[in-house]
Amino acid sequence: MVRRVPNPFRQLILWIGLALARLGLIDRERARRTADLAWPRIVTGLARMSKNAVDVAMVGVAVGSGAIAGVGFAAPYWGLAFALGGGVAGGTIALVSQRYGAERFDQMGQAVRSSVVCVLAVTVPVAAVFWAFPVELISLISDNQEAVEHGANYLQIVALGIPFAGLNLIGSRTFVGMDDSWTPMVVRAGGAVANIVLNSVLIFGFDMGVVGAALGTVLANVVVTSVFGIGLIAGRLPGLGSFDVSISPVGTYLDGETIWDLTTIGLPVLGSKLVWTIAEFPMLAIVDIFGQDTVAAYVIARRIWGLMNTPGWGFGLAASSLVGQHLGTGDEHTAEQYGREIVYFSAAVYLVAAVIVFVLAEPITLAFTDDPSELSVPTAVALIRAACGAIVFKGVHTAAAGALNGSGDTRWPFYSQLLGMFGLSIPVAYLGATAVTIPNIGPIPILELTISGGTIPALGLTGLCLTFFAETLTPALINYYRFSTGKWKAISRSYRPDAAPADD
Repeated sequence: MVRRVPNPFRQLILWIGLALARLGLIDRERARRTADLAWPRIVTGLARMSKNAVDVAMVGVAVGSGAIAGVGFAAPYWGLAFALGGGVAGGTIALVSQRYGAERFDQMGQAVRSSVVCVLAVTVPVAAVFWAFPVELISLISDNQEAVEHGANYLQIVALGIPFAGLNLIGSRTFVGMDDSWTPMVVRAGGAVANIVLNSVLIFGFDMGVVGAALGTVLANVVVTSVFGIGLIAGRLPGLGSFDVSISPVGTYLDGETIWDLTTIGLPVLGSKLVWTIAEFPMLAIVDIFGQDTVAAYVIARRIWGLMNTPGWGFGLAASSLVGQHLGTGDEHTAEQYGREIVYFSAAVYLVAAVIVFVLAEPITLAFTDDPSELSVPTAVALIRAACGAIVFKGVHTAAAGALNGSGDTRWPFYSQLLGMFGLSIPVAYLGATAVTIPNIGPIPILELTISGGTIPALGLTGLCLTFFAETLTPALINYYRFSTGKWKAISRSYRPDAAPADD
C-alpha cells in the first residue's frame, strides 16, 4: 500500500495533476493515485542524479576539467550496470505487478528469485572485464592521457559495484510492482545521500580524487542492496513498517518458465537501455574531437539532463505498475485510461522542470568549477538550454514506454530508442564535429537535377545542441503511436496469471 504523507514535493506534483484535471485532460482520482505512486520515485531519481552531478562537481573542484572528462568517459561503462539490471527489472515489474493486481501473491516470490539469478548472470562477467581492462576500455573513447588515467582509475573501482547496482533495481521494481514506491524512495534516496557524504570524505578528506568518488559509489550500492534484501525477506523494515508481501529466499531460482518470461519481456527493455548506453561511446568519441573543455561542458549538460529526466523515473514506473495491475484483473479499459493520462501528466511536469532549469542554466554551470577559466561556461549553458527544449519529448517517450512495458509489449520502445540514437542523434553529432564532403555526381536526367560536389561545413556547437532533440522526438512519436493502437492489450494476455498465450 502506498503511504500518503504530507510532502511539499508530492503536493507540487499533485497540483500539476489537478490543474490538468480542471482542464479535462485527466481524471482527478487517477491523478491522485498516479502522483502518490510517482512522486517517491521522482525523489529517488533526484537524489541519485544529484549524487551523480555532485560527483562530477566534486572531482571538478578537487582535480579539474580533466577529471570531469575522465568520469564522463567512464560513465557509459557504469551505465551498463543499470542497462543490464534494468532489462531484467523490466520483466520483474511486469510479472510482479500483474500477479499483485490479480492477488496471486504465491507466484511473486518466484519472479523475484529468478530475477536475482538473471541479473547476477549478466552483471558479474561485465564487472570482471571492467576491473581487468580499465585503461584499454577508456582508451577506446579518447587518447587524452589525463582523461584516460582518471577515467580508468574510476572505472576499475566502480566495477565492483555493478552487480549490486543491478540487484538494487530488482528490489526497487519489486516494491513498485506491489504499489509501493515509498519504500524504494527512502532506501535508494538514503543510499544516494550516504554516497554524497562518503564521496566528500574520500575526495576531500582523504584526497582520493576520482578513486574516492568510485569507492563511495560502490559502498553505497552494497548498503542499499543489503537493505532491500532484508526488507523483502523479513516483510518489514525498521521505521518503514510492514509490507503487504514478503519474499522467501527459499525456493526454486532456476525456474525455466519464469526465466523465459523475464527474458522475453526484459530483452527489449535491455535493448532500449543499451541503445543509449552503447550510443554514449561513439557520442563521447565525437565530442572529444571538440576538445577537453567541450567534453567537460557536455558531461555537465548530461548530468543536468539526468536531473531533469527524473520525472520519468516516477511516471514511467507508475505507468508500468498501474497499467500492469489493471491488466492483471482484466480491466483493459482502465489500464488504457491510466496509460494515456500519465503521458499528459508526465509531459506537463517535464515542462515545468525545463522552464526552471532554462532560467538558471548559468549559475548551475558555475557550481561545477571553482575556476571558470578552466571550463567553457558559455558552451555548457548553451547545451543545458538545448536540453531544456528537448526534455519535454522525453516525458512523452518515457511515460508511453512505461505503459507498454507494463503490458509486456517492450519491443517498440526499443525500436524507437534505436532509431532516435543511432539513426539521428549520433549522425547529427558527427555533422557538428566534422565537415562532410559530397561527391560530384553530375546531372541526373530522370530527376532533372544536377548534384555538384562540395563540402558541408561542420555545424559546431549547433550540432551538439540538436542531438538532444534528435534522440527524444522520434521515440516520443513512435511510442505514443504504438500505445494508441491498443495492440499491447492483446500482448499482455499471454503474461497474465494463468492465462493462455495470445497472438502478438
